[in-house]
Amino acid sequence: MIRALVLLLALTCSAEAWTGEIHGRVVCDVCGDSSIGPEDHPLQGAEVAVLCITKSGEVLNYQAFTNSKGVYTVAETMPESDRWDSCLARPISSFHGHCTRRGDAHAGVKFTYTRPSGYSHAVKPFLYKPAYAPAYCM
Repeated sequence: MIRALVLLLALTCSAEAWTGEIHGRVVCDVCGDSSIGPEDHPLQGAEVAVLCITKSGEVLNYQAFTNSKGVYTVAETMPESDRWDSCLARPISSFHGHCTRRGDAHAGVKFTYTRPSGYSHAVKPFLYKPAYAPAYCM
């Protein structure tokens, strides 16, 4: 009886809530060729900002750092009426010693968040370039 009540409460709460996730990668583009190849590697500790506007018009600002695989994640659970409508993800900085110059032509990626509750939106990788490309890149 208690299990059924707990399950019913969980289902009732989840019907009113919306959960979203945004994730992406930050990579060192070693040769600076704007493509990810075998010579490139993920950047741990890179900072990414994600700015979202909700359907109710509220502006939410998130800050994320990449893990050892170069992946950052932003997630939120909120009422369905306040779910994300559109977002802008942009790289802020890379703390990697030799790969600190932003390599992307655009400062960020703007997108409409249309994923249903519980699903994630993948952002294209952000690239950083080293100050000098190794000789094998030429």
